[in-house]
Amino acid sequence: MISPAYIQVMARYNRWQNKSLYGAADALDEAARMADRGAFFGSIHGTLSHLLWGDTIWMSRFDGWDAPEGGIPQSPRMERDWGALKTARAGADARIVDWSERVAPENLAGDLTWYSGAVARELTKPRALLILHLFNHQTHHRGQVHAMLTAAGARPDETDLPFLPEDA
Repeated sequence: MISPAYIQVMARYNRWQNKSLYGAADALDEAARMADRGAFFGSIHGTLSHLLWGDTIWMSRFDGWDAPEGGIPQSPRMERDWGALKTARAGADARIVDWSERVAPENLAGDLTWYSGAVARELTKPRALLILHLFNHQTHHRGQVHAMLTAAGARPDETDLPFLPEDA
């Protein structure tokens, strides 16, 4: 289904895109980043905070990170300070890239069982599928943030995967 090489490319893509979105969001003031824009997690800041929360919860399952506090409803407020959110995001992206470089084919085999707060029960799914979900979830919410940033007058960089810089 997927390979370690795929995971490495997607981890680099995630870091590249987050740098772009956070850079564009830096051009906005706090009120613009916090404004409710009708997205599922409300604001640009709230959606970026949820995205960090989601990455952290999944990486707690894949690589032993500390799980974030709270559940999905609290995720938009995981980190309320913009500077702290940016720092946490950059650190998480570096850790995801590091993890991607350590994944071996055998790490993609088999199932993963976890308790899902979203459905309030234990689930078991193929590990490779869940890793795909990690990257799909990132792309989904980054797309929402990209649209909110563009509507607010900010200009994120190119998003197409074929334009991923080699050094990203």
